[in-house]
Amino acid sequence: MSQQQPLISHLLELRTKLLRAIASVLIVFIALVYWANDIYHYMAIPLMQSLPDTGSMIATDVAAPFFAPFKLTLVLSFFIAVPYVLYQIWSFVAPGLYKHEKRLVVPLLFSSTLLFYLGIAFAYYVVFPVVFGFFTSVAPEGVQVATDISSYLSFILKLFFAFGLAFEIPVAVILLCWAGVTTPEDLRAKRPYIVVGAFVVGMLLTPPDVISQTMLAVPMLLLFEGGLLAARFYSKASDESDEDETEEKQA
Repeated sequence: MSQQQPLISHLLELRTKLLRAIASVLIVFIALVYWANDIYHYMAIPLMQSLPDTGSMIATDVAAPFFAPFKLTLVLSFFIAVPYVLYQIWSFVAPGLYKHEKRLVVPLLFSSTLLFYLGIAFAYYVVFPVVFGFFTSVAPEGVQVATDISSYLSFILKLFFAFGLAFEIPVAVILLCWAGVTTPEDLRAKRPYIVVGAFVVGMLLTPPDVISQTMLAVPMLLLFEGGLLAARFYSKASDESDEDETEEKQA
């Protein structure tokens, strides 16, 4: 019975953290839903600027003009609430971490959030104009480009998630090296395989065109190199922290 009580209390705490995270997303959504159409218009600007004068966006489904902006606003609300969601996760796992682990996790939470936002910004401001400009320029003669708003939403959300997750590579490299799964030296030795893997991942996470695949793979490789540099310092810092804690326990 005594063993069940801590488990039940942990589950109740986990439920509270999840409810708070969901509530934060809903609060942001309620605050933004009034401007749902304006938000969708802003997200459609990269495509609209690439369309010819006779081109436009269309809605092939009756409910699409309502549900597409609604869905985009909900996803945007999650993106905005990510720092608070991560904080809830951190507050749940923090009591079970050592002091040196807490010193590692806090900057990683901040950097992972920042990198996720940078990935989304890179997709919107750099990748979208290039990709949409290419797609509209290669349309056969006599074909009028008219993109469905639901299809466009699915396309940009896929790219947002792909680039947001891809920009987390430095954090993943640091965690792998810090946990002892691998070392920066081992990863450098495997660099040719990682280059191939980056393009394979770019192929899987992006639409089937060479431009978006390349524009995802190249930043992934640069971020991987940055992660290698940072992992060196984190490995040393964690080793020193382990030694300090061991000496304190022995004393």
